[in-house]
Amino acid sequence: MAWLLLFLPLIAAAANQLYLKRNAYIASLVSVGSVAATFLISLLLLGKNASPDPVSWATIGDFSIQIGIKLDQLSTGMMVVVTGVGLLVHIFSLAYMADDSAKARYFTCLSLFMFSMTGIVLASNFIMTFMFWELVGLSSYLLIGHWYQKDSAADAAKKAFITNRIGDFGFMIGILMLWGITGSLSFDGMEQWKVAGGLSGVSTGVIGAAILCIFCGAVGKSAQMPLHVWLPDAMEGPTPVSALIHAATMVAAGVYMLFRVQLSIGEAAFDNFAGHTIAWIGGITSLCAALMATQQNDIKRILAYSTLSQLGYMVMAVGLLHGQAGMFHLFTHAWFKALLFLGSGAVIYACHHQQDIWKMGGLLKKMPITGITFALGTAALIAVPFVTSGFYSKEEILAAAFEENKVLFWIAVFVAFLTTFYMTRAFVVAFLGKSRSEDASHAHEVGPLMFVPLIVLAALAIGSAWLTGPLNAIDPRVHAHGHHEGHSIILGASIGSLILGLLAGFILYNGKEKDPISVPLFRERFYIDAIYDNFIVRYFQNGFAAVVHFFDEFLINGLIVGGSSRIAESVGGLFRRVQSGNLQGYAFVFGIGVILVIYFTAF
Repeated sequence: MAWLLLFLPLIAAAANQLYLKRNAYIASLVSVGSVAATFLISLLLLGKNASPDPVSWATIGDFSIQIGIKLDQLSTGMMVVVTGVGLLVHIFSLAYMADDSAKARYFTCLSLFMFSMTGIVLASNFIMTFMFWELVGLSSYLLIGHWYQKDSAADAAKKAFITNRIGDFGFMIGILMLWGITGSLSFDGMEQWKVAGGLSGVSTGVIGAAILCIFCGAVGKSAQMPLHVWLPDAMEGPTPVSALIHAATMVAAGVYMLFRVQLSIGEAAFDNFAGHTIAWIGGITSLCAALMATQQNDIKRILAYSTLSQLGYMVMAVGLLHGQAGMFHLFTHAWFKALLFLGSGAVIYACHHQQDIWKMGGLLKKMPITGITFALGTAALIAVPFVTSGFYSKEEILAAAFEENKVLFWIAVFVAFLTTFYMTRAFVVAFLGKSRSEDASHAHEVGPLMFVPLIVLAALAIGSAWLTGPLNAIDPRVHAHGHHEGHSIILGASIGSLILGLLAGFILYNGKEKDPISVPLFRERFYIDAIYDNFIVRYFQNGFAAVVHFFDEFLINGLIVGGSSRIAESVGGLFRRVQSGNLQGYAFVFGIGVILVIYFTAF
C-alpha cells in the first residue's frame, strides 16, 4: 500500500498525458479517482511505523542511492492532510475548470503535483527528498503558468521557479554538509548518529551553518523573507491551484522538511545561532506579511499574504525548538486556508472572475452557503476562542514564544491582531453591505461540486484540532493548553488582540465605498518587489544575460561554430572547383595522376 500511495498519482499523470489528452472528462475522473484512492490508503496507513524495504536505485562503489519510504506518525499524519486537501481541490476543480480548453493538461499537472508532494512526505533520505523537492518546483511552475497565454501568469510561473532555485542551491549545500557531519543521507541513519552522541564531536558553528543551509530550501518553498515574493504572484494560476499550493502542500513542504531534520538530528543541533536565526526570520516574515495584507484589495492576494504570515508562525515555532507546535498549526491551517481559497474561488467564479473586494459587496445574501463557510474559515484563521481549531494551534505557538522569547511573543500577538483586522476587513467589504458592481449584483450560489467541499472543509476548520492525535503523539507538550507558564497572559493577549481586531475592522470598513486607510508602504509590499525588479533583475539578471549573449553570439557562434563552418565552407569551395562536371577536365587530372604514380614508382 505504501508504494501504491507513492506511485498512483504518477500512474494517473502518465495515463492522462499519454492516452487521455483528447478526452478531458475521462482524464479529470482518472485524476480524481487516483487522489481518492491515495486518501483512503493514507487513512489505512495512519499511525503506522513499519516502513517497506528500500529499493536500490544506483550504486557507485560503496555508496548506494536508495528509494525508500518512511512511515511514522509524522509522515502518515501529513499524508492525510496532503491527500485530503488534494481530494477536495480535485473535486472543486471539476466544476471550476469545466469549461477550460486545457482541462486535461490541468488535471495531468495536478496528478504530477500530488506525486511530487507525496514523495517529499514519504522520503526516507535526503536524496529522494531533493529529487521530489525539485519535481514539486517543476509541477508548481506548470500549474501557476496554466494560463500561459497571459503574460502575468507566465511571468509568475518563472518567478516562482527561479526564486525556489535560489533557495534550493543552499539546500543542496546543506544536504552535503549534513552528509559529511553525520555520515548518512537517510533520516534513520541521522537518528542513529544522534543517539550515538555524534553531536558532541561537532562544533556549534559547523552544525549551525549546515542547518541554515538546509533552511535556505525552506525559505524558498515556504516563502520566507526575502524569498517570499513568488507566493503572492502565484495567484495568477487557477484558484484551486492556489488552494493546493497555499494550504497543505508546496508551502508546507519547507516546514515539514525542517521539522523532519529537527527530529532526525535532535533539537540540540538547533539550539544555537541557527535556531535563533530561523525563529527571527519566521517572526519578521509573519509581521511584514500581515502588514502587507492590510492594504491588499485582491481577495486572493489578501489570503496569499495571510499564508505568508501563518507560515512565519510555523517557522518561528521550529526555530524556538517547538516544532511540534508548528506542525500542529500546519495541520489545522491546511483545512481552513483551503476553505478560504476555495471560498474565494467560488466568489470569483460567481462574480464573473472579479477579484477586487471593493467591486463585490452583499454576497452573503446572494451566496449564503459560500458566505457562511467563508465566515467559519475566517473564524478559524483569526482564532475565535475555544470553538475553532486555529485557536488551539495558535495558542501553542504563542506559548512557545512566551516561553522562549518574549519579544517574539509580543510580535506574534500583534500579528494575531493584524490577522483579525485584515480578515474582518475582507469579509465586511466582500460579503456585507450592498453590491458595488454589476458582477456582484448578478452573483448567485455555486453548484454542489463547489459548495460540498466548502462544507466539508468548514467542519474541519472547526474540529480538526481534535483529530490530530496521531500527529501530536510526537510530543506530549502539544495539547497541554491551560498548563503553560503564563497561561493567563497568553490567553488574555490572544483574546484581547481578537476583540481589538474585530472592532477596528468592522468600525473602519462597515458601509464604506472605498478604503479609508491608505499606507503606500504596505500596499506596495515594502517596495521589495520593486527593488528586485529595478536592481537585481535589471542590473544583475539582465547584465548576466548580456554577458551570456555576447559569449554565445561572438565567441561560440562567431569564432568557434561560425569560424569552423567558414573554414569547412572554404575547403569545400576549393574541392567544388575541382569537381566541375567536365569530362575533359577529369581526363586531364586522371592523366596527371597516372604520370605521378609512374614517376614515384620508378624513382
